[in-house]
Amino acid sequence: MQNTLKASVAFEGRGLHSGKSAKMVLKPADAGHGITFKRTDISLGNTIVPALWDRVERTALCTRLVNEAGVSVSTVEHIMAALAGCGVHNALVEIDGPEVPILDGSSAPFVRGIMARGVQRLSSPVEAWEVLRPVTVTKDGASATLLPCDRLMIEFHIDFAEKGIGRQSRVLDLRNGAFVRELCDSRTFCRRIDVENMQANGLALGGVPGKNAIVFDGARIESGEGLRHSDEPVRHKMLDALGDLALAGGPLLGRYVGDRAGHSLTNTLLRELFATPGAVRRVRCDAAMTARLPGQGLVWAEVPAEHRRVA
Repeated sequence: MQNTLKASVAFEGRGLHSGKSAKMVLKPADAGHGITFKRTDISLGNTIVPALWDRVERTALCTRLVNEAGVSVSTVEHIMAALAGCGVHNALVEIDGPEVPILDGSSAPFVRGIMARGVQRLSSPVEAWEVLRPVTVTKDGASATLLPCDRLMIEFHIDFAEKGIGRQSRVLDLRNGAFVRELCDSRTFCRRIDVENMQANGLALGGVPGKNAIVFDGARIESGEGLRHSDEPVRHKMLDALGDLALAGGPLLGRYVGDRAGHSLTNTLLRELFATPGAVRRVRCDAAMTARLPGQGLVWAEVPAEHRRVA
């Protein structure tokens, strides 16, 4: 069955790139509503921004949604990953600014807020997108692929010159609470030179190394508390991928393989998937299919503590 929140939950903090503070409230929604954002700081015109792949304005640094009126919400990937990973299919996300708060740079604060309020089962069955044939997109040596699978699986490979990152690979079956247990507390990361370039161009104004981002400078790591996982960078890339795939408009049944892929390439992959005849179909999930979706069966004991032991 479809799920929503049992009660509203609020978050407040600065945006990673804009540096502007915003308050965001997740609210329950009826079956079939899906995930939508509402800009409460704008009083005129269309302020509803659907969380869908065809509303994405593709950028390399984050996922930004824009509606027909030009109203936008950026850096939505971490909250989208949290909602998908907790099995929430319907929610209204009210926000009084242009960017989702970055908080600690991961999805864990959102997951804790959602699970503290609880998830409510609705009476309507879940409808998912089933991948029927392989689809691949490539750009500048990076690739993203979706393959047929009876559940959602994510495989990711990264390769950075920085010694603190290097080559990392991981594969995860997203059934049940796997996202929450394995990925949700992995924080955003970047190279020191990238931070300097972004800030010189008026971006990453809310980024604080060690507080809401891990910064790598060769073998040196600025992470405040230390790494939460020895392979935290590739886990965060998988977190981002789940958030971007959640913009399909429903759970995906397929195997995603990302090789140095980013937000823009994953969105390009979704566009290619829905543009390719016979590549995907809408299916109504029976009990067995629903049990394989992310977040099904998740319990509070699986949610990572706010201060976990470092790797």
